[in-house]
Amino acid sequence: MTPDTAEDLPLSGFTVLEVGEGVSAPYCGKLLADYGADVIKVERLEGDPARRHGPFPDGPAGAGLPHPEKSALFLYLNTNKKSITLDFSTASGARLLHRLAEEVDVLVENQPPGRLEELGLSCRELASVNPRLLMISVKPFGEGPYGRWKATNLTSFASGGQMYLTGDPDREPLLNAGYQAEYQAGLNAFGATLVALLGLAVMEVGQHVEVSAMECQACVLENHLPDYAYRRLDAPSRRRGNLGSVLTLEEVLHSPQMRARRYFQEVDHPVAGRWAYPGPPFRLTDGSPGDDGWGWRAGRAPLLGEHNEEVFGGRLGLERSDLVRLRAASVV
Repeated sequence: MTPDTAEDLPLSGFTVLEVGEGVSAPYCGKLLADYGADVIKVERLEGDPARRHGPFPDGPAGAGLPHPEKSALFLYLNTNKKSITLDFSTASGARLLHRLAEEVDVLVENQPPGRLEELGLSCRELASVNPRLLMISVKPFGEGPYGRWKATNLTSFASGGQMYLTGDPDREPLLNAGYQAEYQAGLNAFGATLVALLGLAVMEVGQHVEVSAMECQACVLENHLPDYAYRRLDAPSRRRGNLGSVLTLEEVLHSPQMRARRYFQEVDHPVAGRWAYPGPPFRLTDGSPGDDGWGWRAGRAPLLGEHNEEVFGGRLGLERSDLVRLRAASVV
């Protein structure tokens, strides 16, 4: 199934502009796309840096040669999206992004703090031409003393208090595997988008929603933060060893429970090939539209710039000669 497949999914009819890279904003955009939204991903000319992150197939243990269309991280985070290339740091590129923002319902971004404002693409400026626009900003910290600071998954995981609770008390803290801080931020951004869409239906006016990765981490400190806030009880994790069954990744992939629920879905990609992908994080009642009646669809990630003509031509009315000129000027 491709992003062009028309279905009456829960988020069908909504158009999202994703100005995001890496994990956090793209994960939000992936969930919106998988549940039916038309998500247009804006990539730099050389592509989202996630395209250069492995693992890559065609080698032992996924150690194949790097390829911009074969990154497992990118393929997973960008299912069902459309890809356009655009350098919006140029005057022409900023104007095109501004025009696209006029045409969409939601803009999801995780640009470095202050960058969109410097380019004349702040929420205030975009709202002046699209009063119903919902702008979802996924930031390391959000407004405040640290508002202009940049961060990585590691620093986000540490700043929210999570690393204080990991590992043995007499040893250095441990970082959870993968990009858990960024995934948490993206998941919260997805939920925030749904709430904002509900608010838009009621109030008929857009708004700027800010998601702080630091706060997302602090939100899942379980009872440790309330204990400290209420009782000044300082009790970092003292877990040693594991209790109960801990499945390996191979066992998770072939779990009878997962197989019975058809969680893993095979998706074919014209370059990367056919692979098993994780399925939906939640499903609607059987009988809903979409794959298996879950209100969700399986689909592939786009090729770099695959939808330039469709979006710039179909949505903005640019001629092919315009695209040739913009391509020659390294704008698209």
